[in-house]
Amino acid sequence: MKYVQKGFTLIELMIVVAIIGILAAVAIPAYQDYIARSQMSEAVSLMSGGKTPLAEYYADKGIWPSTAGDVMGNTAGKYTNDITLASTPNSGNATLTAAMKASGVNTNIQGKTVQLYTADGGKNWVCAVGTVDTKYVPGACK
Repeated sequence: MKYVQKGFTLIELMIVVAIIGILAAVAIPAYQDYIARSQMSEAVSLMSGGKTPLAEYYADKGIWPSTAGDVMGNTAGKYTNDITLASTPNSGNATLTAAMKASGVNTNIQGKTVQLYTADGGKNWVCAVGTVDTKYVPGACK
């Protein structure tokens, strides 16, 4: 009677485990980067929601509001600690800065900032990398 082998040998199983380990070693850091980028996108989205109200306020009054919260609905989120407004008096220059929370977010972006600035009274806004590494800035801000 002829014996037919069924199942995998120990070597074949070890090779599969090694391949899975290599894939996991590559995939986990990439996944963490995607998580950080998605959390940063919340900050960019919140700041983008303030562009129009800020520009209208400046166009109507000729000055910037004292705080971003004066015209923006949300200045904080699940991952975003706060959004602040810095402006130059008697000019169209203003900068929105979003700071990430110190806990509850990816460790690579904890406490980091991203910015939107305008030099023409809010007609054009440019996204600027604050203190965060550029690889964590979402595509809408590059």
